[in-house]
Amino acid sequence: MARHLVAAMWALEENPKLALRHGRAAKARAGRIGVVREMLGVIAYSCGEWAETLSELRAARRLQGGPGLLSLMADAERGLGRPERAIELARSEEAQQLDEEDLVELKIVEAGARLDLEQIDAALVTLEDAGLSKDGKGEQAARVAYAYADVLAAAERTGEARVWFESSLAADEEATDAQERLDNLS
Repeated sequence: MARHLVAAMWALEENPKLALRHGRAAKARAGRIGVVREMLGVIAYSCGEWAETLSELRAARRLQGGPGLLSLMADAERGLGRPERAIELARSEEAQQLDEEDLVELKIVEAGARLDLEQIDAALVTLEDAGLSKDGKGEQAARVAYAYADVLAAAERTGEARVWFESSLAADEEATDAQERLDNLS
């Protein structure tokens, strides 16, 4: 089981499908261990296997307890075409137990779900509540600014989107593809 987990971690970036096979093999050998189910859920997420992601992360949470991984679960709900369920997860009591970093990630997913539902203003407010700042620094600030710019771009508010993509780039040049998005804005 441990060898499969190590192999899965090693293969994840280069060959996610191989990592998924190793994760499934680890589950077959130790399916009652929470960390194995969590790892398989994360790998399934990286492969776009949304139903498996939800199943495994729910199992991991039952085995381990705690509110972790809600952002991945909510994003998997979006992947399954259920943005309303993603919003429900983001608004759940469990979400209030998350640390700040995980809560910000969940708010980014919630904003995406609201965008899926064409709730532009609600998506923007959600990101503002996530600590949006033009002067923010670091990966988290870059991701929030990027998500905000993405919503603005979807609403065809190109000028405002440009400002926020620039803010994302200034916060952390490596965290997003903000430069590419800036280059592609018309």
